[in-house]
Amino acid sequence: MVMKEKRLFRKAKKLELKGLLKINSNPSCLSTLDELLRDIYAVGRPTPNDYHVREDLVRVFNEMAKEVYGTSNEVPVVEVFGSFKMDMFTIKSDLDLSLNFSNESVELSRDEKIKALRKLAKKLYRLERHGHVHGVNPIMSAKVPVLKVVDRGTGIECDISVENKDGILKSQFVFIVSEIDERFHILSSLMKAWARAYGINSSKDHTLNSLSLISLVAFHLQTREPPILPPFSAILKDGTKPENVRKAIQDYLQYGKENKESIAELFVTLLSKLASVESLWPEGLCVSSYEGSWIPKTWNFKVGHISVEDFMDRSENVARAVGIKGVKAIYKCIHSSLHYLSAFMEGRIQVPKLKVLLFGAEPIPSLDENIKNHKRTFPFHDTASSPPLDPFIAKRPRLTEGWNSWEEADWPKEGCNSWGEADWPTEGWNVWGRAEQPKEGWNPWREADGAMNSLPPMTPPIHPQKHAFDTPESGIGSQQGSTWSWEPNGSDWAWGSLGQR
Repeated sequence: MVMKEKRLFRKAKKLELKGLLKINSNPSCLSTLDELLRDIYAVGRPTPNDYHVREDLVRVFNEMAKEVYGTSNEVPVVEVFGSFKMDMFTIKSDLDLSLNFSNESVELSRDEKIKALRKLAKKLYRLERHGHVHGVNPIMSAKVPVLKVVDRGTGIECDISVENKDGILKSQFVFIVSEIDERFHILSSLMKAWARAYGINSSKDHTLNSLSLISLVAFHLQTREPPILPPFSAILKDGTKPENVRKAIQDYLQYGKENKESIAELFVTLLSKLASVESLWPEGLCVSSYEGSWIPKTWNFKVGHISVEDFMDRSENVARAVGIKGVKAIYKCIHSSLHYLSAFMEGRIQVPKLKVLLFGAEPIPSLDENIKNHKRTFPFHDTASSPPLDPFIAKRPRLTEGWNSWEEADWPKEGCNSWGEADWPTEGWNVWGRAEQPKEGWNPWREADGAMNSLPPMTPPIHPQKHAFDTPESGIGSQQGSTWSWEPNGSDWAWGSLGQR
C-alpha cells in the first residue's frame, strides 16, 4: 500500500508539473486576470440587505416552529448552515436550515425526522393555498429527508432538514478556517461561481457539489509550495466542535504568509492540477484535505469517477454523485477554461470576453439593488391587490450530497419575474421593519470591504420585498405604529423549517 501511494503521488506530481508547462504565464496578463477575478468576487458579495433577508427568514421560521411544535416536550430551534453560514452565499443561493430538537449529540431516527417534517408540511400547504409560499415539496425518500419551500415575497428557496448537525459542523469549520487566509474564501467563492456558470455544480446532475469544490480549493492551497493552509488533521486534532477548531487555528493564522501567489495564479494552477490528473481517478487517486495530500483510496472496493475525501467523515466521498457523464462534462469545462486562459495569456482574447467565457454574461445582483426604485403603498403582502405573477420556473427536486443541500438554485429565464407582487417600498422604508440598515460594507460574519457591496443591475431584475410569510393571515408581520411585532393568532400558518436535498 505504501509503495502504491508513493507511486501514485509521484505520478500525479509529474503530470501536474507537465500541465503547468502548457500555460504561458504572462506576468502582465496574470496581473490583469487577478484584477478581473477580484472584481468578480467583489460584485458577487452580498449587501447588508441580503444578510437581513435571510436572517429575518430564520427568525420567522423559529417563531413558526414554536407554533407548530409548541406542545412538544422540547420546542426546536431552527439553525442556519451551508453557504449562508460560511458567508459564501449569493442572491441565488438557497437558505439551508436545520430543525434541531436538542443540543445533544443524540440522533433522532429517520422515522422521527420524517414525522417532524410532515407535521411542518401540513402547515406549509395551507400557506401555499393562500398564495404566501410556493413549491412546497417534501422529499422523504432522500438520504437526508428534507422539506422544500419558496418564500413568494423574496423568492428565496428554503431547504430544511432535521438535526443536520453534520452540515452545521462542516459549515462552521469552513467559516472558521477561512480566517487563516483570505485566499481560501475568495478562491472557493470564485470556483463556485465558475462551476455555476458552466452548470457543473449539482449532485442531482451528477456533477460537483459545493463541499467538493470547497474541498478541492482547500487541498490546492495545502499543496502549494510553500503551503497556504495546513492539513485539516492539524486543525481537527482536538475534535470538530467550533470552539476547539477556533482555538486550533490560532497557531496557523500566519501559516501562508510566505506564499505570495495571487488569486489569478491559484485559479489557473487549480484548473491545471485538476486537468493533469484526469487519467488517475480510475487508479484510485483521491483528494484528502484531511491529510493535505493525494492518497490512494477506494469506496467499498470501488474507485470514484472523482474522489474527494470528506474531511470529517473519511469513509465518505463527497464527490460520490459524479457519474460517467458528469465527469466528462466537468473535464470538458476544465479544458475549455484552460484553453480560454491560454488564449488570454497570448493576447488572443481580451478581458471582457474572458469574463463571459469563464463566468457568464451577467453579474450577480442583490436584493438591495432595486429597493429604492419601487414603491409599495401598504406594508403587508396582499395577494388580492397584487398584479398577476409571471410564470415561475420552479427548481426540480434533487438529492443532496456532502453538505446535503448546497447546490445553487436554477433561476427564471430573462423576462420572467418570479418575485414581484404589489408595489414596492420607497427609499428609506425598512422592508423588514427593523431599525436603520447598517452602513455600507457591513458584514455580520467578518469585516467586509465596502467595495464589495456595490452591485450593478442585472436583467431580469430581482425585486426586493417583504416576506410573503409576514401577512395579516399568518399573524407574523403585525404592524404597530412603525415597528413590527410577533402576534400569533392561532390560525393554521405555523411551521419552522423547509427544504430538500
